[in-house]
Amino acid sequence: MPITTTTAPVAPGQLGDALDPAVIQTYLGALDTWVRVRRSELAELDEAALAVGRGGELAGDMSLALALWKAISDRYQLVFATWDGGRVLRQERERISTLIWGRLDGAAELPGGLAVSLPEAGRLCDALTGQLRSRLALVPGADAASARVRDLRAQLERIRDQVALEPALTRDAAVDRLAGLMARLQDLAARAERGADVGGMVGPLEAEATTFERDLIVGNARRRDARDQIISARELRADLEARASALAKLAATCVATVDPAPRYAVPDLDALGPVPVTGEEIGPYLQRLDRVSQALELAQHAYADALAEHAQLVDLLDAYAAKATASGVADRPDVVHAQQAARDLLERRPCPLEIARQLVATYQTWIGKEIAS
Repeated sequence: MPITTTTAPVAPGQLGDALDPAVIQTYLGALDTWVRVRRSELAELDEAALAVGRGGELAGDMSLALALWKAISDRYQLVFATWDGGRVLRQERERISTLIWGRLDGAAELPGGLAVSLPEAGRLCDALTGQLRSRLALVPGADAASARVRDLRAQLERIRDQVALEPALTRDAAVDRLAGLMARLQDLAARAERGADVGGMVGPLEAEATTFERDLIVGNARRRDARDQIISARELRADLEARASALAKLAATCVATVDPAPRYAVPDLDALGPVPVTGEEIGPYLQRLDRVSQALELAQHAYADALAEHAQLVDLLDAYAAKATASGVADRPDVVHAQQAARDLLERRPCPLEIARQLVATYQTWIGKEIAS
């Protein structure tokens, strides 16, 4: 069965850059598409694994891919809140680059406390998803050998970039492994050009390349995470400051939009003091930063859920209005009055959610009554 797939977009700039607004907008659009398509793809892969009785066998990779997707989706939400429809000055644009290139937190399911940036998480999720597709033999266009060879070439180019990041002690071995994969791909492509059936050769090469790419990404992330804890603490604090600022905007939007709104205090990072420079102090300081990260995540989900409920009520009202029109009862006085009352309340700022729920339900009831009569 064909499965729609996508590749994580290339992230712009680097940590600390004041990104160009047009570049941010383009990246956000591509990342939004990736988040939506990848979630659907993982759901389809999970269903396929269960259908063939391989759910347990693939559970580890599936869980990690979903954890990476969740971490990326949460970070996209914060970047989007900071973007604020394009109303960004230099400070906000620098915060966005920090959110993109800083380490992801709140992904407790990642192995060994793995700390990766948003672009690394996207590449790792791509690699895991590709491996799942290969193991289930669900690669799109599986009969088109040339397309799979083209995808392998692109993957080996990504691997080449990762090999360049390897430390001197392990780089030679990585280069040799990459050279072996490239030689096999060249032989496979030549066979395909001569008309040979290479279907049985593509799958193993895809699996090995995906495993190698994943190992390189994970290894690079773990080496970075093993560096000086003081540097890690500084990166985490900068990331938390950007998240706290984004959360403040999200909270302000929520409080202005719905009533009652969640009431979570945005943690004050200044109260933690500066990042310590001694080994004895850095451990407890990192633990306090982790607690702040958890508090930010809890508050973010609460505010986002409240806004999502308001948006769902608006969508529900529009759906009922379409039903009323299709049923020929939209212009009846009671239906018109009920719709206007619900819409006026949903447009009020802040909107009293409990009453809005009741008015939308009342509108639905009037439609049903008029249709029945």
